Amino acid sequence: MTSKRADGRRSLDIRKIDVSLGVQKHAEGSVLFAMGDTRVVCAATVEDRVPPFLRGAGKGWVTAEYSMLPRATNTRVAREARTGKVQGRTHEIQRLVGRSLRAVVDLEALGERTVTIDCDVLQADGGTRTASINGAWLALWQACRRLVSAGAVPRNPVFDHVVAVSVGIVGGRVVADLDYAEDSAAEVDMNVVMTGNGRLIEVQGTAEREPFTRDQLDAMLSAASAAAKKILKVQRRFAKGGSR
Repeated sequence: MTSKRADGRRSLDIRKIDVSLGVQKHAEGSVLFAMGDTRVVCAATVEDRVPPFLRGAGKGWVTAEYSMLPRATNTRVAREARTGKVQGRTHEIQRLVGRSLRAVVDLEALGERTVTIDCDVLQADGGTRTASINGAWLALWQACRRLVSAGAVPRNPVFDHVVAVSVGIVGGRVVADLDYAEDSAAEVDMNVVMTGNGRLIEVQGTAEREPFTRDQLDAMLSAASAAAKKILKVQRRFAKGGSR
């Protein structure tokens, strides 16, 4: 029998997912997405403009911004606006979220408009970037469905799901959906972003100590695929307007 983790989960179990839709009145799409104690608010804004490099091209754009609220962690994190500088980690994560979403959007079908997804971490306990991607997809789906309902676009330009999960090697074994304590102790830390049909969008993996083998990489990707299917079930339920 596989030994349990500190929170009682088995190696390949993900944390409980909680979703609340429509949490911001004025956003075209919004969601509070929680995986365990990690909680992120994702809100979509639709604007009838595109970046300069797309003007006149007949295509839209999907982008994202990410931030962590000061008391999302056990010690206060200074607001980046106060420092006057966006940190490298923030740039990295928001670019990842944007790339991940654009991988499943028909930008021509979106038309010359921009959808911006704001991802704000209310509480962090590992996996904030993956939770942001999962929630951002739901917010994007809502916003684009709203465009369809308004007759602004002939069909929803989002043609597949995006799901993301962290995996890693902790104490010599592969685990899925790491919390903060596991992430801090991991020998290998990896974030995997996939489409709903199982294709890979991005894989970010780092050996924190000893290098890992190809067999370990394959095992982590298999764990990510299994975890992604569980997240996908939740997304599909809420994309259809269901509830928990």
